[in-house]
Amino acid sequence: NILGGISLVLWSLTIIVAFKYVVFVLRADNDGEGGVFALYGLLSKKKFRLGAVVTTLLIFAAGLLYGDGIITPAISVISAVEGLKVVTAAFEPYILPLTITILTGLFLIQSKGTHKIGKIFGPIIIIWFLSIATLGLSQIIKNPQILSAFNPIYAIRFLLSHSIRDNLLILGSVMLVFTGGEAMYADMGHFGRKQSDFHGLVLFIQH
Repeated sequence: NILGGISLVLWSLTIIVAFKYVVFVLRADNDGEGGVFALYGLLSKKKFRLGAVVTTLLIFAAGLLYGDGIITPAISVISAVEGLKVVTAAFEPYILPLTITILTGLFLIQSKGTHKIGKIFGPIIIIWFLSIATLGLSQIIKNPQILSAFNPIYAIRFLLSHSIRDNLLILGSVMLVFTGGEAMYADMGHFGRKQSDFHGLVLFIQH
């Protein structure tokens, strides 16, 4: 089950991030910009006749974008802060106030430009990636058999050994692994297509 689950995660990342986004989606840029509105502009430039269905889908996608922009910061920050109560339950009363403080600070800084946040969090993210890479590598050295998970047969067997209902729950959990991968396209204007390609591959390797 462990090899099957890990194999499922690895191949989901391979197909969705390294293949779908890096190879295909990132090619659909509008003068270096990505995202729903850039896609709309790209279709307009190509004189693609936007039917009612396509227009509706674009409006729906834009609505999802706004919704994601509203709930994602709150969910991400509070999920991270909730980790404090794992250390000690004494932090529990402070989780919500601390979350509000962090979000308020982030939005105050963001109004001065996303590059300000990048300067602060860039080094933190590098340290974080190096830390989990080091921990992961040490575990691989101790248990090299985990590399067998690169064989997709384990993922297929894992799915075949469960019912359809269980597989839906499993795949729903696996989706969390590559959630956020769409930001490579949505935020392409910040980094450029080549950098987004590189970051996508780094994200894949890191996971």
